[in-house]
Amino acid sequence: MEHQPVSIQTFKVLKSKLDLMYPAVIHMKNPLVQHQINTTIVGAVNKQLHDQGFPQNPSTDVTAYYEIKTNERRVLSLSLMNYAFSGGAHGLTIQNSLTFSTETGKSYTLKELFKPGSDYVAKLSAIIAAEIKLRDIPLLVDFTSIRPDQDFYIADKSLVVYFQVYELAAYVYGFLYFPISVYALQDMIAEDGPLGKMMY
Repeated sequence: MEHQPVSIQTFKVLKSKLDLMYPAVIHMKNPLVQHQINTTIVGAVNKQLHDQGFPQNPSTDVTAYYEIKTNERRVLSLSLMNYAFSGGAHGLTIQNSLTFSTETGKSYTLKELFKPGSDYVAKLSAIIAAEIKLRDIPLLVDFTSIRPDQDFYIADKSLVVYFQVYELAAYVYGFLYFPISVYALQDMIAEDGPLGKMMY
């Protein structure tokens, strides 16, 4: 029973120059955990709006939505997408992801998915560098390493590490996603963390 997915409700905000949909967890047994998760989500949604220049820039038009990536095994991983258009050739979408324990409400950083002291940056960077070469992606900058706090979400027994539009490659490439199987990382995964829960 405790492995059941959490219930999610979509909230909509529609006003001039803003079309926003964001998720909230509802009906959780622990109201403190529910509050913590929802507060974190709202904080991230508001930060995205601010980063995209809304409402500071009166010509900015924003559409925001979300995607649930994992909702099982007491792990909730989701992506918040925010598209802003301020005139010009095209708008810009930013994506931020949150990965929670639905037991504690804790939001995890990339580092916290791995055992303390494990060189997850080097391991993930090597896998991604090989994949960039394989896919023959023309980069704007040489890829040497991920950031220790690189964007990620968890989906289908994989850690998906991704890069923002323009972070590595031209606009036409959009977000660059690199799904990495948990089994390729199992020697360094923190067993009690969200990735550890995907392994069994």
